[in-house]
Amino acid sequence: VSGARDTFGAMTGLYGAIQPADSVSLSTRTHGAVFNLEYSPDGSVLTVACEQTEVLLFDPISSKHIKTLSEAHEDCVNNIRFLDNRLFATCSDDTTIALWDLRKLNTKVCTLHGHTSWVKNIEYDTNTRLLVTSGFDGNVIIWDTNRCTEDGCPHKKFFHTRFLMRMRLTPDCSKMLISTSSGYLLILHDLDLNKSLEVGSYPILRARRTTSSSDITSSGSSGPRAVGSPCHQNNSGPLSEKTLSRPSQREGGSPRNSLEVLTPEVPGERDRGNCITSLQLHPKGWATLLRCSSNTDDQEWTCVYEFQEGAPVRPVSPRCSLRLTHCIEEANVGRGYIKELCFSPDGRMISSPHGFGIRLLGFDAHCSELVDCLPREASPLREIRSLYSHNDVVLTTKFSPTHCQIASGCLSGRVSLYQPKF
Repeated sequence: VSGARDTFGAMTGLYGAIQPADSVSLSTRTHGAVFNLEYSPDGSVLTVACEQTEVLLFDPISSKHIKTLSEAHEDCVNNIRFLDNRLFATCSDDTTIALWDLRKLNTKVCTLHGHTSWVKNIEYDTNTRLLVTSGFDGNVIIWDTNRCTEDGCPHKKFFHTRFLMRMRLTPDCSKMLISTSSGYLLILHDLDLNKSLEVGSYPILRARRTTSSSDITSSGSSGPRAVGSPCHQNNSGPLSEKTLSRPSQREGGSPRNSLEVLTPEVPGERDRGNCITSLQLHPKGWATLLRCSSNTDDQEWTCVYEFQEGAPVRPVSPRCSLRLTHCIEEANVGRGYIKELCFSPDGRMISSPHGFGIRLLGFDAHCSELVDCLPREASPLREIRSLYSHNDVVLTTKFSPTHCQIASGCLSGRVSLYQPKF
């Protein structure tokens, strides 16, 4: 998908004509809900992470079922990440990570043991070939795939925090973002994955709330919150007040792995806590995309926060590195389940689960680049199109990296594909 400004009019027309192209109806008795979708980098394979231990593989162009990994894990499969066009990793509530090769799917390449609770997501640093995983044990673990054997990979605990929900790396792997169910967003700046971080060993930049205005002032933090669902539950405690009250150690240049602690502003939630359930990064590293729910679980929002780089505006009042630019309220259905949203490959559009379907959202009505339509104050995301083809709550959605196609999966186990129809 081309992101060039002079050709995006054609792409906007394609997305505007997108329709349910084909739906793959699968028996819920075997695989259950669809928790995650992932395309291979070349767009030739669509993988599906399922509630009941299975991983499904499809040809997204022909909509044909390729393979079912019936016992990929011993519990819910939560996330899938491709390392290249052939090798991919899966993680599960059985506390393990598995590596697979598309050329030999009858057996796993290896199984990785190291987490002590449900493993929820996987990232991959293509520069160092290090696999990065996080789970509800609060641990972020680094795996050295350069020295992988049938018995596993050398690994080390990189970071630990309570209430950990999701962890992501920016496209250039210069930052790690971690969201928590207590409403905190942690950012590790100038990331160095080769250095393990013990509690208290990293410099704390600041603990503050993000803002939607250009005049940035300090604000209080949200209180802790727990998330309860059959497959998404966290029993850890909140971040310690001692950690949050440490003074800033960032004077001038930033040291490696400097930790910034934020409580992102959520519309209508200024005085209440919230849970950051889903976390994604803009493909060009310009912004982060969050799905947030209120403490009472009666409201949900999709929010976009721009990264603000450079020196602090005032030395006595250091600026936040994130600013709320766009947001929209979501349908409050499927309480307790996490809805995974995503950016399009060019970063101009967002696909967000919305009730029994998905919404395509833009920064403005013309699907402009984020940098071309940054507002002074937080503005609503524009709904470009709504697509409904499910009979249950949609939990996950994903753009193809190479074709004008979107996939979605729901609680009853149905996978739908959408592409332009004229």
